This record gives sequence, structure tokens and C-alpha cells, in this order.
Amino acid sequence: MSRIGRMPIAIPAGVTVTVAENNKVTVKGPKGTLERVLPAEMDIKVEGEEIVVTRPSDLKKMKSLHGLTRTLVSNMVTGVTAGYEKVLEVNGVGYRAAKQGKTLTLSLGYSHPVIMEDPEGIETVLDGQNKITVKGIDKEKVGQYAANIREKRQPEPYKGKGIKYADEVIRRKVGKTGKK
Repeated sequence: MSRIGRMPIAIPAGVTVTVAENNKVTVKGPKGTLERVLPAEMDIKVEGEEIVVTRPSDLKKMKSLHGLTRTLVSNMVTGVTAGYEKVLEVNGVGYRAAKQGKTLTLSLGYSHPVIMEDPEGIETVLDGQNKITVKGIDKEKVGQYAANIREKRQPEPYKGKGIKYADEVIRRKVGKTGKK
């Protein structure tokens, strides 16, 4: 059995989980509602205060879908209760971020400011001018939007300038040396 797949998911108080036909799972919680259609082969059951995911056979495809399905449901439950967040840091002289309404404006050393619109269900919060926190209930969307922001100016290895995740470590390189 899949070690992750066979673990039951506890449903916290205030969260309702419904499984419709074609494995359409809806999770409602204090922070919002998430819906997702999961692989039809998996058997998802709500048993009392927990969700159990089982697989029909031991084929390789079923084994790989088992752990995935369980993790996706678990992430939905965590999202509607605690939510997800990613913290990005803007490093570099003259590099800064500004927020106005749902618009994030980044000055990253280009000839123009980079303007990004917050997607539906995702919120960006600025802490000073160089710390951006991306918050939301959908783990996938939070991670993707944070990656899109980072992509605008990835950190470079010589001076460390650019946008990086707060927990990311930039491997620094030694610059060129002059001849004597």
C-alpha cells in the first residue's frame, strides 16, 4: 500500500466535505470553498470525521494516483482552514515593490515598471518595500503566482540581485579578477 495514500485525512471542526459523482470533491471551511475533480478510478469516502482514499488495484498507475489523490484532498482541507502563503524578497539597489488595490507594481531595474494583477482568490501583502507575501487557500495557485512574480527577475549568482523566496539560498559565485 501507498504509505501516504492509506493515511486517513482528519476533518477539522467547521469543515464540510462532499464527494459528488465523478469524484468531484467540494471542501467548505472558514476561509472559503474549494472544488476539484479527482481521478475517477480512486474511491474517496467520508467516514465520520475523516476522509479515506482507497485504490481499486495494485497497477502502477493506481499506486501513483493513490498518494496524489490523498495529498490533493489533504491540501484542500488545509487550505480552507489555515490557508497557504509564500514569502518573496526583493534584493537589489533600486529594486522595490508597491501595492495599489489589487495591482502589484515592481521596479526591477528595467526601463519600465512591471505591473501584475492579483488573480482571483489570491492576495499579495507588502511588508516594507522588499517583502511580498502571497496568500490564498489554493496551494497550487499560491505557488504558481509566487513563481510568476519571481520569474520577473530571478536572483543572479554574483550579487544576489533579484526576487527570491524567503527560504531560498542563492549559491554565490566569485566574480572575475583583474590581471596583475
